[in-house]
Amino acid sequence: MTAILEVRNLSKSFRSLKAVDDISFAIPKGACFGLLGPNGAGKTTTIEMVEGITKPSSGEIYYRGKPRDSSFLEETGIQFQSTSLMDYLRTREVLALFARFYANSTPIEALIELCQLEDFLDTYATRLSGGQRQRLLLAVALINDPEILFLDEPTTGLDPQSRRHFWSLIRTIKARGKTVLLTTHYMEEAELLCDQLIIMDKGNIIAEGSPQSLLRQHFKDSYICLNREDLDDDLASLGSRVEVREDGIAIATSNVEKTLAELVALNINLRSLRVRNPSLDDLFLKLTGHHLRE
Repeated sequence: MTAILEVRNLSKSFRSLKAVDDISFAIPKGACFGLLGPNGAGKTTTIEMVEGITKPSSGEIYYRGKPRDSSFLEETGIQFQSTSLMDYLRTREVLALFARFYANSTPIEALIELCQLEDFLDTYATRLSGGQRQRLLLAVALINDPEILFLDEPTTGLDPQSRRHFWSLIRTIKARGKTVLLTTHYMEEAELLCDQLIIMDKGNIIAEGSPQSLLRQHFKDSYICLNREDLDDDLASLGSRVEVREDGIAIATSNVEKTLAELVALNINLRSLRVRNPSLDDLFLKLTGHHLRE
């Protein structure tokens, strides 16, 4: 698949801190590409350099096979991690204002329908709920009908229902042939939305590929999970497969039925038992020693 954007040997230092350390990746046209990692991993610095907001210390960024020029700005939409809105403008007025910044903009009515803004068009922007605000900011990012859309942790702070609503909007945008670059520290978000992703930690890329390929590459087992209070203090009988975590115990196993039989034979309380496949959070824990959500 042809790359719409390519990053080569990108680095950024702030005095003695190397926030991004010589990273390279390519984003296929029409894909949802994820930058995944905990706070401080270098995600926002990376996306700001790609957007042109922050100047790299070194490295090159190409758009459609060429160094970025004015066409990149014209064909880019950005939803920042945090954006202030005008105090005395209503939702429809915010859209009308930003539409005037472009010679050719997406019709406002089309954006209202796409981002489902109908119910609060006459509400002052500063009085919108978190989910409503993010949908308005997404509409603003789409107002110039961009080819590539940058979303920097767009669902942080949203309740689960608003977050899933936003995910549906991203899928709709991608289905229209747009390229999406998404930064997030939500593992479920990345697994559901991203075609390809890179996992960053301390300014470095520590894994790259599709969510499914990365999990297949690093895991062969499933997990049997139990609450900590349902187990005796002595876990030696369960062997080295046991991982003690904040939310309980995870037992890695390639044979779920056999492991369940072992637990029954040990008279272990199974009231909290859960069986699940490895997630990106498990992958990050394996690679770095801490969870994505930290």
